[in-house]
Amino acid sequence: MDPLSRVIELLTVQSAVSSRLEAGGTWALSFPGVRHVKFGAVHRGEAWLRVGPDGVEQHLVAGDCFVLTTGTGYAVASAPGLEPVDGLPVFGEAVDGRARVGTGEDVVLTGGRFVFDDRSARLLLDVLPPLVVVDGDGEHAAPLRAALDLFAHETAGRRLGATLLTELLGQVVFVEALRAAADAEDGRVHGWLAALADDRIGPVLRLMHEDPARRWTVPELARTATMSRSAFAVRFRTLVGAPPLDHLLRLRMHAAGRDLQRGTATVSAVGAAWGYGSDAAFSNAFKRVMGTSPSAWRAQGTPGPALPDVTDAARHTDAVRTLRT
Repeated sequence: MDPLSRVIELLTVQSAVSSRLEAGGTWALSFPGVRHVKFGAVHRGEAWLRVGPDGVEQHLVAGDCFVLTTGTGYAVASAPGLEPVDGLPVFGEAVDGRARVGTGEDVVLTGGRFVFDDRSARLLLDVLPPLVVVDGDGEHAAPLRAALDLFAHETAGRRLGATLLTELLGQVVFVEALRAAADAEDGRVHGWLAALADDRIGPVLRLMHEDPARRWTVPELARTATMSRSAFAVRFRTLVGAPPLDHLLRLRMHAAGRDLQRGTATVSAVGAAWGYGSDAAFSNAFKRVMGTSPSAWRAQGTPGPALPDVTDAARHTDAVRTLRT
């Protein structure tokens, strides 16, 4: 399994909501931030996106898609410089998921949001920029446009099975946006996702994510990178943000946490599956990463949706970075 698929597999999606906005004339709507991922796309016309109260307005045209990852509030408008009104009442009057503002359908936008289990979300969200914009004419346009067109079709009609299909299509849009972020060369992504592009560390990460249960050693990983042990350790930590075995431990414990939530195997069996010969060793490693014991984690079960929390966005308020590919 490739590294991105491995991490996305570990995310527990608690809710996925899709919507459609049909707008005409002059309009501007603001929305509060949501946990954890909000995505939107322009299917007809053009719109202006502003993230945060002081954010730079971003021009979007038909085919463009955006993803927000920090819970920051945002506004969309028909033109730059417009003062937005609260958009929630507009969607409160939506019929079958379709909201309308103004007269006509000069602009059609679709969107959705994913809320993950907080305990696993940081594994991915911590390495992403606050805003990803995927250009409708860019390298990732063709597969993204196909998914978005079908997404728009499903949100327009709300046929049988539309709820399930829009959730799945939303995940396709999300993965395509992540691919665009990972393929960009402007340094916006960071951590393990950015390190995948490194010719020395990338192959090592692929091996680690493909088989995280294996007892990898630093000398073995250094040989894969064709580097000395010391040089490899420094380069890995610089790019990924953690030593090799710490990154492996984090990945391993998140996977073990998923198994504890979803399966019926004993704590001992889960620990053994992830390379631990004793309950004590597994429990110590698990608590170091996850903050609680394996048995307590299992007792908590799969947490339900929580109220929106935008506190993590504070570290981005000075300058909301934009990634355009």
